[in-house]
Amino acid sequence: MKVTQNLWFEKDMEAAISLYTSLIPNSAREWASALPADSPSGPAESVKIATFTIGGQRYQAFEAARSDSFNHTFSIVVECETQAEIDRLWDALGAGGMIEQCGWLRDRWGLSWQIVPKRLIELVRDPDRAKAKRVAEAMLKMVKLDIAGLEAAARG
Repeated sequence: MKVTQNLWFEKDMEAAISLYTSLIPNSAREWASALPADSPSGPAESVKIATFTIGGQRYQAFEAARSDSFNHTFSIVVECETQAEIDRLWDALGAGGMIEQCGWLRDRWGLSWQIVPKRLIELVRDPDRAKAKRVAEAMLKMVKLDIAGLEAAARG
């Protein structure tokens, strides 16, 4: 049995997959084709299908007319080791998209991403709950997450 997330793009699916797989290690485009039969989403050859991995996680994508947009009920979380990784992903994925609070952004296709430092997860799990609270409160005030700012909040 396999579990695969499906992303439905209205347009530019190939460009999205190319960007995602170029940014994150252990990522690759696997397969792409046009659906050879008429479907509820369009005539034969108008619906495109692809499979790919991002960070070793398997995805499938469609490109076809759609009535539903991406929203916050589905997002891709990328846990980063360094601020340089956060900055690189933030700049690339945020280009042409929408920057949001608390490390969230929407790329130019509307897909939501959470670009999160691994250190944030460690700090909010700290047994010192006052320290964890300071970190959480600092994170909630940030747009792009900043490891140095989170560390400063942890120190009080």
